[in-house]
Amino acid sequence: MTNAAISIDAIRDARRRAAGVVKTTPLDLSTTFSTLCGREIYLKLENLQKTGSFKVRGALNKIQLLDPAARGRGVITASAGNHAQGVAYAARMAGVAATVVMPETAAFSKVAATGGYGARVVLAGHDYNEAYERATTLAREQGATFVHAFDDADVIAGQATLGLELLEQLPDVDTVVVPVGGGGLLAGLISAVHGAGTRARIIGVQAAGASSLQPSLRAGARVQLDCVDTIADGLATRSIGARPFEIIQAGVDDAVEVSDAEIAEAVLLLLERAKTVVEGAGAVSLAACLAGRIAGPGSKVAVVISGGNIDTNLLDRIINLGLAHEGRLFRFTTLLQDRPGELQRLVTCIATCGANIHQIRHERAQPGLALTQAAVTLDLETRGREHIAEIERVLHDAAFSVLRVSTNGGVA
Repeated sequence: MTNAAISIDAIRDARRRAAGVVKTTPLDLSTTFSTLCGREIYLKLENLQKTGSFKVRGALNKIQLLDPAARGRGVITASAGNHAQGVAYAARMAGVAATVVMPETAAFSKVAATGGYGARVVLAGHDYNEAYERATTLAREQGATFVHAFDDADVIAGQATLGLELLEQLPDVDTVVVPVGGGGLLAGLISAVHGAGTRARIIGVQAAGASSLQPSLRAGARVQLDCVDTIADGLATRSIGARPFEIIQAGVDDAVEVSDAEIAEAVLLLLERAKTVVEGAGAVSLAACLAGRIAGPGSKVAVVISGGNIDTNLLDRIINLGLAHEGRLFRFTTLLQDRPGELQRLVTCIATCGANIHQIRHERAQPGLALTQAAVTLDLETRGREHIAEIERVLHDAAFSVLRVSTNGGVA
């Protein structure tokens, strides 16, 4: 165990404090994902935790350690969603008033859930960092305790209880794959797994659009990103926390990243194959396994599914992105001569390939179109990438142009 790590005694104490509040979540050996990944894949389902994510573990430990005077002054935090709900729930259980500052861009469902647990919600800023600045200002003004989402030893100790649980469920685990935003969960798992004397490899996974861990490890110091852009909103922080980075730098075995398309595919597969609803942040660890990013030895791999609080509007977009990445959704635009029979000819070509038209949009007034042209965009349900290639060949042979369009609306 590294000198910076949280002590195993502190983690065991945190677990005792969590008894009766925090659930012991399932560790599920997935035959489907084991086959796809070529090794035993065990899903640690923290999406089934109280409040829908692991975050309640750290929030509860921090709040339970407050002295009576601090409890009377209340707590304040900043969060894009999961930590917000964890603090709100833990504060209610402890009888402590809680204020949660969330970005103005936070999913409505997460804002509503946080308020539903009894917290006062303040919307401020465009991302976590701006919400954090407002929250720390309020904490100073009100004399309240700030409960950091990841850069706090007591919070990390609470997150680390997941590691003790995991080792009891799978003592001979040899690889643990962990989602990383600010790094509190990864730091906690390093502390717990190594502190318990197990030498399992620990691998952190970030979304490519919020990837600060790899550059930080290369630089030997924390790197702050100028901006973040990912469907994994729970990981959308610009840098790793100072305390987590000390622990991670000394104890992590590898750090990898995955694209939004790979995250979306993992969310889709979890929904279809495991009948499990998981948010983007919770799926990055499985996405890394499916994408072949977990290199080296390891036959028993514990994949932390860290949360399931996904906005239903975002879920629809993620499913479409996942279908496109798998080759099961093909969106393209073609130009037709604006005359009778041309659209029927296009539809007939598609029908001969055995594809199903999910949606069709016909546009005559698009800028740049000749008066004799119409632009048609189609969404096709397809069987895979080879099927898409077949459709493109048939359309090309019939003199139709094909411009692939991404599910986000840009050119693919």
